[in-house]
Amino acid sequence: MANMITGLRVICSIVLLFCPTLSISFYIMYIAAGMTDMIDGMVARKTNSVSVFGSKFDTAADFIFVVVCLIKLIPVLHVEGWTYIWIAVIAAIKVFNMILGYIKQKTFVAVHSVMNKVTGALLFALPFTLRVLELRYSVFGVCFVASLAAIQEGYLIGTWKVDSSQHCDMTHYTEK
Repeated sequence: MANMITGLRVICSIVLLFCPTLSISFYIMYIAAGMTDMIDGMVARKTNSVSVFGSKFDTAADFIFVVVCLIKLIPVLHVEGWTYIWIAVIAAIKVFNMILGYIKQKTFVAVHSVMNKVTGALLFALPFTLRVLELRYSVFGVCFVASLAAIQEGYLIGTWKVDSSQHCDMTHYTEK
């Protein structure tokens, strides 16, 4: 069931590509995709169906949703040049983290930390803030938190100890 909800996020993301940006249909698909992100993990835990595949599928669906949102929003938001540089730096840190995780565990890892969840929530809220907050301030806030989350993610991947009795996958890691 949880994987079906995650699959629905992928479908909503693809449909979002064909919606006029910031239109009613855009917001409906956007909210639907966001809701699936909030409930798929909860459903997996409640139904005791948490799996490595499900966690990786969730991460892939998140990636697809973010890429689609960037494709739709960047052309209409008219952000300042420093924003692109900051986003590129965050992306480079995330790529480094993926490589480090692969080197350490011989598999791709996803850190589901509180900071990554806060970053996701701020990114999700961004289109709703456009009418009440100047874009440069909301983008600065999102980039700042995303930077901290990416750095923390690298730290957690770099310091996480794996022994032979543990499953070598951080997809189930959450902060306490």
